[in-house]
Amino acid sequence: MAAVFDLDLETEEGSEGEGEPELSPADACPLAELRAAGLEPVGHYEEVELTESSVNPGPERIGPHCFELLRVLGKGNYGKVFQVRKVQGSNLGKIYAMKVLRKAKIVRNAKDTAHTRAERNILESVKHPFIVELAYAFQTGGKLYLILECLSGGELFTHLEREGIFLEDTACFYLSEITLALGHLHSQGIIYRDLKPENIMLSSQGHIKLTDFGLCKESIHEGAVTHTFCGTIEYMAPEILVRSGHNRAVDWWSLGALMYDMLTGSPPFTAENRKKTMDKIIRGKLELPPYLTPDARDLVKKFLKRNPNQRIGGGPGDAADVQRHPFFRHVNWDDLLARRVDPPFRPSLQSEEDVSQFDSHFTKQTPVDSPDDTTLSESANQAFLGFTYVAPSVLDSIKEAFSFQPKLRSPRRLNSSPRTPVSPLKFSPFEGFRPSPGPQELVEPPLPPLLPPPPPPPPSSTAPLPIRPPSGTKKSKRGRGRPGR
Repeated sequence: MAAVFDLDLETEEGSEGEGEPELSPADACPLAELRAAGLEPVGHYEEVELTESSVNPGPERIGPHCFELLRVLGKGNYGKVFQVRKVQGSNLGKIYAMKVLRKAKIVRNAKDTAHTRAERNILESVKHPFIVELAYAFQTGGKLYLILECLSGGELFTHLEREGIFLEDTACFYLSEITLALGHLHSQGIIYRDLKPENIMLSSQGHIKLTDFGLCKESIHEGAVTHTFCGTIEYMAPEILVRSGHNRAVDWWSLGALMYDMLTGSPPFTAENRKKTMDKIIRGKLELPPYLTPDARDLVKKFLKRNPNQRIGGGPGDAADVQRHPFFRHVNWDDLLARRVDPPFRPSLQSEEDVSQFDSHFTKQTPVDSPDDTTLSESANQAFLGFTYVAPSVLDSIKEAFSFQPKLRSPRRLNSSPRTPVSPLKFSPFEGFRPSPGPQELVEPPLPPLLPPPPPPPPSSTAPLPIRPPSGTKKSKRGRGRPGR
């Protein structure tokens, strides 16, 4: 890595500019002076030309060979997540989470291609203390690799499942940090759209980090709306369900549903199937337990206003309106943002490599990244154009030592209502990733696809009649806790 030196050159007689004669090129270079006299220096020497490439060679070349596999943290249909240690280049010895995805499986499904692209692009552009950080992204012929903070504190879902409900002070802390994260996303024109305990991780210090940005929507600024049907039913705002057009106000509804979940043990509107749950969200009565304090009751009611224009945070003030609510009156927002407030729960970790907060079903497995022998067609590879990325901060240092755990899609089942994530399908699976900007980087224009995207499967027969989700959506069957995956 290049370094910059500010040298104060002085001689015994005085500093530069005090009568010193101007040096000739020969005087300035002893080697040149010797050669001018017909002499060659004796002994070993090395001549180095100072150029841009030799002084500042640029970002390191990252690949699978730069990381040592330590543990398996999770496994899905499209690949694995490993705990890894960096063994080459900068940040030597640092622990990360490495998400490995198989290209061939991703490109078969439009929504998974969109999920991967959105997560990669947003994590590159968004930097915030309460949002997981992307350190590196690279690809091989058949795989994609995302290197992220290793969040060793586990899912907020796990802790909520263990405790049953949170005290209001505990809930206030987590809701405050989430409010700052959502406010930052909204300031960048991004709506999150999938806020729930499974997508909120804890760092080693106990602070929250939002993860999984596959359902985010970009370029939604003041006055703009979008109509994609997506999210997790129990936390979805009514304007998404009725498809009247939605904006960033949907995140404040989801935060209200999450607040209710933290304080009561379940989301506010649940039923035995998806259709009845959706009906309750659209027209059901909000029931509040009597033990909630007046401030908590008032905030939940204001979050769960069905008219987004009347919902707290739904106006131009966005997160600032939420922060001013009396429920947060004891929060010092500057200290909170600087992580100077002690979290209510700090994971008990023995070392940077501690995986005790992860599912032992995975951590006991032997970590093996299977050989990459898949070759995609040129048109299919266009979906991953520009995927490679090296975070600028990684070349110097990253603030925290570890902080990401992959989302485990096995949410709590409450009142016999399985949570059903619904993903959007409105995109081209062959749209490339935005390449990282670089001074000498050549960005190839996307090529027209040679193969059409795969047709979606027929609609599920279990989809509700009044509101039909997009074709290709599958109804998840989930049980309490962590069923077999």
